[in-house]
Amino acid sequence: MRHADAPGYGDPQNYQIGQCSTQRNLGDLGRKQAKGIGDWLSKQGIDQAKVYSSAWCRCIDTATLLNKGAVKKEASLGSFFDDMSQAKKQTDDLTKLIATERKQYPNMPIIMVTHHVNIQSYIGMVVNSGDMVLVKVDPAGKPLSFKLYPSP
Repeated sequence: MRHADAPGYGDPQNYQIGQCSTQRNLGDLGRKQAKGIGDWLSKQGIDQAKVYSSAWCRCIDTATLLNKGAVKKEASLGSFFDDMSQAKKQTDDLTKLIATERKQYPNMPIIMVTHHVNIQSYIGMVVNSGDMVLVKVDPAGKPLSFKLYPSP
């Protein structure tokens, strides 16, 4: 899923991971949106999940507000917006993570909160803030098909 609404575009110059005050963050609408997505997921039967997030604060906050389980930071979900040369490596790392997690937790929902560039690199489609993509993967973690779920 792409993080919930965070006003603006990109991050300010000289932002620092782990220092939220230097980043573009969720606004009131984004926090409300993330909570609403969590409620919607509950109505779909997802009360607990393995939850992974980019280290960017807007992603961590989105993942936390979904209220689906402990949030684990994952490097392969980090934005490469500032350095697109990282796209292939991070997408390959993400693919490997997905394959490992599917084998280890075959019946547990997995929620990954990331950025538009990461989603576009993985499935070839740009999604809006708060949109979710349900991806059917092969055993190697590569996408076979997907369905877009716009933010409820």
